[in-house]
Amino acid sequence: MACVRVCPADAVAVEGAIVRIVDEACTRCGLCLPACPHDAIEALGDVSRALELALAGRAALILSVECAAYFYPAAPNQVVNACYAAGFRTVHRGVLGDELVAREYLDIWADGDWGTMIRSTCPVIVETVRTQYPELIPYLAPVATPIAAEARYLKQLHGVGTPVVYAGVCITEGGPDVDAAITFEELADLFQRRGIVVSEQAEYFTRVPEERRRHLSMAGGLPLEVLLEETQASRRFRKVRGLSGLGAIARAVAVDRLDLGFVDILPCEGCLDHPLLGPRDELFRRRQIVGATEPARSRAPVVEEAVARGVKVAESFPISQNGHRPQTEAVEAVLKEIGLAPNGKPWDCGACGYATCRAFANAAALGRTTLRSCPPYLDKQARAAQLQAAVDGLTGLATYRVLRDRLASEVARSDRTGDPFAVLFVDLDNFKKVNDEFGHEAGNEVLRGAARECGAHIRTTDLAARYGGDEFVLVLVRTRVDGALGVADKVRATVEGMGRTLGYPEGLVTASVGVAEFVPGRGPETEDVLVAADRALYRAKASGRNQVATGER
Repeated sequence: MACVRVCPADAVAVEGAIVRIVDEACTRCGLCLPACPHDAIEALGDVSRALELALAGRAALILSVECAAYFYPAAPNQVVNACYAAGFRTVHRGVLGDELVAREYLDIWADGDWGTMIRSTCPVIVETVRTQYPELIPYLAPVATPIAAEARYLKQLHGVGTPVVYAGVCITEGGPDVDAAITFEELADLFQRRGIVVSEQAEYFTRVPEERRRHLSMAGGLPLEVLLEETQASRRFRKVRGLSGLGAIARAVAVDRLDLGFVDILPCEGCLDHPLLGPRDELFRRRQIVGATEPARSRAPVVEEAVARGVKVAESFPISQNGHRPQTEAVEAVLKEIGLAPNGKPWDCGACGYATCRAFANAAALGRTTLRSCPPYLDKQARAAQLQAAVDGLTGLATYRVLRDRLASEVARSDRTGDPFAVLFVDLDNFKKVNDEFGHEAGNEVLRGAARECGAHIRTTDLAARYGGDEFVLVLVRTRVDGALGVADKVRATVEGMGRTLGYPEGLVTASVGVAEFVPGRGPETEDVLVAADRALYRAKASGRNQVATGER
């Protein structure tokens, strides 16, 4: 369950042997892809729609700069040429969106009176805040993602009806402003469908390239000025990496009421660190490749002001009612089923894939996993099943299965130590008559009473078991026949007294008892000691019932 362990949104549902991703809860962070040892998870965009738009020849393509690392050793120029050959009308590199967003952040930064502001240019962060930390929604910077901003800019530049396709590592970029989003792998598949080989394209631009220089921004839309002005130790600027940091931010802001300044939080070190681009140990290599393709910074703005004035870069984030959080009662019910560890605390063993039992219970309450994935619960159920198999439900005595195993172990122990043991076979004399005249519930009451009397006269080292029907067997450890006769007579007398106490006619509720002794070296063997006690029981019944008898008398 590696995918369950790494998913920060608890969006992996486990139903027996079937594991699926819950789309409405998934934030598309991609952490589950490299974690899955079976390569069973795929990131899928809308490649069919992208191909359709490319064939129409009207679509604008936003090609993420990380393509240089993905398609290496092919040059970025060759990738752009391949995109044009595939049918895209114009190919942009995401720079214009970064510039638009950076300008918006500079305006906010200049205002300065915002207390806490969380970077909102990463759709994974925004979606995680919306679904798991709605208390942080008011603190999200009211700024669109760079790809959404660029898509709006391109529609303003080329016409509102211009379809926009995004190709990159994070297919949630752009949202509804993008007509189709695909991964680099799917872009390569699109090239293959169109019969285009990237490595065979010209190494120079076959068309005048769109703007690739930056003026205000860094990758991701943050202004360079802000990064140069504020160090990471600044109280006004904080750099946080990893979705786990959102929990601490939520507590600091919503509970402790702290002003954190501008919080630059991303799920990873940036798009070059995205799981779809490969393992983390190749991050430095990818940075070197992309850095080598970065053109010199422009001294003047690269965004056309006349076009930018018609682009809405601001964004709002609606607060959803209850989000994806389960009902408290349902969570507590699951925790009650799991139970506590022997130390009185939650198990929190992590074997289910969740860090804590409460996290597991939240997922179970949402229908994303079942108690069959919880080892402590399964162990609890197994113990209950074993107990049910070992204890007779009506009388509370041991079952025949336990009796059989105990007799075998007592014979083995007796052979080792030389100590004898005794077996008592108890049978209610007129039990059928009790059932016929007073009903089966009355018969059950007599059985329970007889079982209590059998258990009342033995030690904790002995065993009382229900053999079947109205018959009981008592195993008396390290007991000779004389001692066993004394116990048998007590059982017989107390059963008779129990019948009188319950109000039955004199002599109706009585018991006959057969006694047999196992002596090491001369038997009887395991089954024979029961047979010997059974024969003694028949002798007691033949003597007039309500009697105790042995094999000899």
